[in-house]
Amino acid sequence: MTSQDPPEESPVERALESVNAGYVAEMRERFLQDPASVDDEWRALFEPRISGPETQAIAGSAEGAGADGGSTTGTEATISELPAGATPLAGAAARLASNMTASLAVPTATSFREMEVSVLDARRRELNEQLAPRKLTFTHLIGWALVRAANEQPAMNHHFNEADGRAFRVDPGALNLGLAVDVERPDGSRTLIVPVVRRADSLDFPAFHARCDELIERARAARLAPDDVSGATITLTNPGTLGTTASVARLMPGQGAILATGAIRQAGGRRLMTISSTYDHRIIQGAESGAFLRRIEQLLGGADRFYEEIAASLSVGLGRVPESGPDADLRAVAAGMALVSAYRSHGHLAAQLDPLGSAPPGDPSLDPASLGLSEEAMARIPSDLLRISVPGATLAEALPALQATYCGSVAYEVEHIGSHEERVWLRERIESGAHRQPFSKEAQGALLRRLSEVEGLERFLHKAYLGQKRFSIEGLDMMVPMLEQILSDARAAGARDGVIGMAHRGRLNVLANVVGVSKEALLAEFEAGRAGTDAKVPRGGLDDVKYHLGSSGSYETIAGAIEVTLSPNPSHLEAVNPVVEGRARAQQSDRSGPMVKVDPDRTLPILIHGDAAFAAQGVVAETFNLARLAGYTTGGTVHLIANNQIGFTTEPGDARSTDYSSDLAKGFDVPIVHVNGDDPEACLAAARLAMMYRERFHADVVIDLVGYRRYGHNEGDEPAYTQPITAAAIANHPSVRERYRSILVEAGAVSAEEADGWATEVAQDLAARQAAVRKGHEEPQLDRGSEAIEIEEGGEPVTAVEEATLRRLNDELHSWPEGFNVNPKLARQIERRRVALDGSEARIEWGHAESLALASLVVQGVPVRLTGQDTVRGTFSQRHAALHDAKTGNVHVPIQKLSGAAASMELHNSPLSEYACLGFEYGYAVTAPEALVIWEAQYGDFVNGAEIIIDQFLIAGLAKWRQSSRLTLLLPHGYEGQGPEHSSARLERFLALGAEGNIRVIYPTTPAQYFHLLRRQGLHGDLRPLVVMTPKSLLRLPQSASSLAELSEGVFASVLDDPRTASPEAADAVRRVILCSGKIYYDLTTAPLRDEQADLAIVRVERLYPFPDEQLEPVLARYPKAERVAWVQEEPRNMGARKFVLPKIRHLVPFRTPLGDISRPERSRPAEGYPASHLEEQARIVREALTS
Repeated sequence: MTSQDPPEESPVERALESVNAGYVAEMRERFLQDPASVDDEWRALFEPRISGPETQAIAGSAEGAGADGGSTTGTEATISELPAGATPLAGAAARLASNMTASLAVPTATSFREMEVSVLDARRRELNEQLAPRKLTFTHLIGWALVRAANEQPAMNHHFNEADGRAFRVDPGALNLGLAVDVERPDGSRTLIVPVVRRADSLDFPAFHARCDELIERARAARLAPDDVSGATITLTNPGTLGTTASVARLMPGQGAILATGAIRQAGGRRLMTISSTYDHRIIQGAESGAFLRRIEQLLGGADRFYEEIAASLSVGLGRVPESGPDADLRAVAAGMALVSAYRSHGHLAAQLDPLGSAPPGDPSLDPASLGLSEEAMARIPSDLLRISVPGATLAEALPALQATYCGSVAYEVEHIGSHEERVWLRERIESGAHRQPFSKEAQGALLRRLSEVEGLERFLHKAYLGQKRFSIEGLDMMVPMLEQILSDARAAGARDGVIGMAHRGRLNVLANVVGVSKEALLAEFEAGRAGTDAKVPRGGLDDVKYHLGSSGSYETIAGAIEVTLSPNPSHLEAVNPVVEGRARAQQSDRSGPMVKVDPDRTLPILIHGDAAFAAQGVVAETFNLARLAGYTTGGTVHLIANNQIGFTTEPGDARSTDYSSDLAKGFDVPIVHVNGDDPEACLAAARLAMMYRERFHADVVIDLVGYRRYGHNEGDEPAYTQPITAAAIANHPSVRERYRSILVEAGAVSAEEADGWATEVAQDLAARQAAVRKGHEEPQLDRGSEAIEIEEGGEPVTAVEEATLRRLNDELHSWPEGFNVNPKLARQIERRRVALDGSEARIEWGHAESLALASLVVQGVPVRLTGQDTVRGTFSQRHAALHDAKTGNVHVPIQKLSGAAASMELHNSPLSEYACLGFEYGYAVTAPEALVIWEAQYGDFVNGAEIIIDQFLIAGLAKWRQSSRLTLLLPHGYEGQGPEHSSARLERFLALGAEGNIRVIYPTTPAQYFHLLRRQGLHGDLRPLVVMTPKSLLRLPQSASSLAELSEGVFASVLDDPRTASPEAADAVRRVILCSGKIYYDLTTAPLRDEQADLAIVRVERLYPFPDEQLEPVLARYPKAERVAWVQEEPRNMGARKFVLPKIRHLVPFRTPLGDISRPERSRPAEGYPASHLEEQARIVREALTS
């Protein structure tokens, strides 16, 4: 050391000049009093220097201002000049005062920055929730942000020094972070200790966190070592813990900056904290300090994945970045609204719906953290701002109730509904729990007893008739109590009838336990199916399998009895849906006046669907589409999806493209309630809500009853072949009754003995009934035709109408109110009809004759319902049943304004559907047998879209279920060059399906025939569906027109002889006879060649099925000299009536008389696509027919 070098400071001297000088002095005092009272590190620091200059310095500092003048720094005064009350500073306090005075020699400046710390607050809470019981403090996070910012701006970690009169910037080579800790002494006084996190810049966050905690704990326990309190290069102090909002900290020599944080406060919806940076202005400039604070704010705001990296280092996760800024509270409310909306819209994704326990997929939007919502933020949001109806004054309090409401064993999808009123109403009912009535012990016991009866029937049948198909309800047992709840609520709301449509799953159980079919009738069906047992022949020789049969009964409720009908159905899944809707509409309709009156509260339609069929069968969507249409609405149908979570063997992933089988209903604004079938009380709550909605809005509602199928598709099937894991899970899964029994027994609602006794009673009762059936006691059979209509053999009704009545009806049908503006072009057509009855000429066209026929039925007391595709006007502009005011658009329907009308006239355009619409009309017709129900296809070709309804209901319904009706199909048919899809109603199909007198098939050729046909169909006592091949080009053909006399005097004729051969002489000259039906007759009679054929008779067969043998035979007998007979048609040989009529005609023609046929060649398509080809083929048929 040269003489110019300053004396080297000892470690003790350096410690006494630091910010922790007071703490060092205090440890020195404790050492001097008792060396053993301090740790080895302090003794090592103090012992070698006890007698040296350091000792004197320490002693001097301990004594403070002594009698010899004391301190030489600061303002000096003699003791005699001190004011009264002055107390000498001694020991640590005196040394701290000396150092603070020395700090005044450092030229400092201070930067302030007000920071938004909502993100800091939220992230700290989020991390602590996952780290518990460990804890992160604000100091941990702010200190770490300081370390990261200082690494990026290392100048803030430098300090100033002088040597040889020169100024130096010192880079310490490491960041040693001092953390100011407020410590309370045993005597209650407080002191500040600044332990040092050495080389903080080399630590990762977990190590930094642990080191901070360790130092703070040791500081408060007075166990810091000398190295722990020296060497700080930058310091962080937090006076905000005491409520201080801002502070200018003192900067000690040897450091470049000290940062002070203020208290976090709320201001204008923001979470704010003031942070200051006091820096040595000799080496750090204001811009550097400001940039340093800005960077700390950015990091605390979440920049550069600050929190994500912390979370990753601690092996925890984070949600969405919380909102921050001046509108934090507003954003919190907005986030709260989004959270509520998420639960309403997507809560079902987290609901516990699967009885077999599969985990729900969940949705991130249901996590408050994903929206930046902390517990504190949710606690500040009043629940009334969110317009929720669950309990709780704040969102934090309401959130558990929201979760229980939307993510329990019942889940809801209602937010897709377009009606604001409906959405709000549903939210309030769902969240208030209005549908979740508390169950008394008695009600719980009754429900368990009912489940015992449902399960008991299935188990008895399974054991007694092993292998016989019954399509067990097991796994969906709650279907029966839910139906009973629905029917009870319907009766309480005023309903008198319930109509149920369902497939085979659980059908027998519904028949027995809901509809009221006797157990003996069911057992008799199974007895007939046992091996070695003679099958019993059903009444009347009519038959269908037992799980397709329908029945009617009376179900007793508290409010009274309600009549229940389970509609029969085929195996074609969902085909019964529109049929049930039609039946319900018929029951709801009062047809006694000119205008039908529909009371939707009178009858409740219920449809039970399969989950696979609901999503896949198009008729489901077609039927939903009817629900809100004026001509089809039934005031709301309750749809219950019997959700097995599988098809026959097909998994949902292969069966549908949607998450739920019920998703189709969303497209029709239908609310959906999902419910776990293993929660009986929740199932009844779902049923109650459905009925509350139906009663309030008269609209459809879907309940998705999620269950399972205990056996295979039927009891003879093995599900383990294709679903081994699911089958094993089901085999080990307790039944609904068993689970509910356990719950009630544990709760003390029922005793185990009582619950088991109910199950035993059911088994014993069924065994006794079975024994009675086997003894041959006469028991009521399962109803195979409760809607049976006995065949009436009465005579033909009078179809002619008096001229005076026809004229009066004609005037009313073709007039309108004064001031009503009919389209001028249409007015001229109507005027022609109005005067068409004048004179004896044949001027009545097809549309005109039809309106007269229907009007005459209405005034005669026969209700008429006419629907179809573009039917009100008519596809070919032939009907014009409704008149539209050309100026106002108002509508006038003359046929609904008839004076003296004794029944209603319903008139509706249908949606562009064949399947559902024809099914609806079938259901209506069989329920209202007195009504003439007519459905018209746009073109007859399109009727094949309804083949399932035709084949399974119209054609086979009489034989299977004794169901028949007056349902009439108008199918435009005829070859006019309009191509393969606008020519043929597939006459051959109906003729092939005719058997046992099940239908009537007519191809009329005159308006008068059509008039009498419609009236006959409406009046005849023998009800049968009627299929009419209606004309297109004949609608206005003058040659086909009829006269008033033909309507007032005639009858429908099954066969029309040739008017040219009416005289015996003309008949005797005939050598050739042509038989035909429909339009081809006019092609033949108007052809120029016809006049040259005096030996030719053209006979029309108007009724094709039942074939009119008795009527045709005498007509053919008029031509004894006929040498050739031929059937002529415009359809190809393999289509039309040819195949059906030729064998029939052969029996009526002398054996030696040749019987031929003329038609188009056999083809795969009905008609030609090119008009020229059509004309050529049509001309050939006419030519061959007339000349061969």
